[in-house]
Amino acid sequence: MVDQAVGFDRLARNVIVKFPATSAGIRAMEEASRRGISVNATVSFSVAQAVAAAEAVERGIAARAAAGESTDAMGPVITLMMGRVEDWLRVLTERDGVVVDPAALPWSGVAVFKRAYAIFQERGFRARLLGAAIRHHYHWSELIGGDVVITMPSSWQKRFNASDIEVRPRIDDPVDAGVVAELSRAFPDFVRALEPDGLSIAEFDTFGPTVRTLRAFVASYHDLLHAVSDALLPNPDIRPK
Repeated sequence: MVDQAVGFDRLARNVIVKFPATSAGIRAMEEASRRGISVNATVSFSVAQAVAAAEAVERGIAARAAAGESTDAMGPVITLMMGRVEDWLRVLTERDGVVVDPAALPWSGVAVFKRAYAIFQERGFRARLLGAAIRHHYHWSELIGGDVVITMPSSWQKRFNASDIEVRPRIDDPVDAGVVAELSRAFPDFVRALEPDGLSIAEFDTFGPTVRTLRAFVASYHDLLHAVSDALLPNPDIRPK
């Protein structure tokens, strides 16, 4: 991963390279940061993953600075895929027959993000949090006022621009304690995502949302390979004149 990152980093001055927040990815992020590469921790769904990634980046940047090398141009970000946290809990409601207040589910990813944001602010990490996997307006409106990044598809951007949702700071507004309690009661995996010590680094690889997302990413990659291969193959129905 680090070797690939070095190659990507050479492409342009403003490149940020994605690394998964897995056990191997955390190690790679530290080394890439030491080499002056701006990283984006992705495949990340928990406070524990976000904090571990931010700490790895801090160590790498500190080592680079100690060696007298510049860190001024580095702009690392740590993604939390809020919508995929919610997606996973919805999978569990069907798989395990969980009965939960449906109004609580949309707050799950927001609660995880806000918990991580408070820790990032408290510890002064260089990396900024990035909100991703937009599913509804809470994934935008509840982050207003924060020093964060949001990756928002064009369709959602247009939808939000046309909405009448009040634009006011909400990042420091806590998620309702009753909602957090409901989600915690129904889903052990929500607790694992919410608590800073909910997952060990070794457990990142086997966390449900991680496994599910990596499988989807791998499937998409193979679909792309098949599409490219099909485009390169000669069409048997076309005969040269």
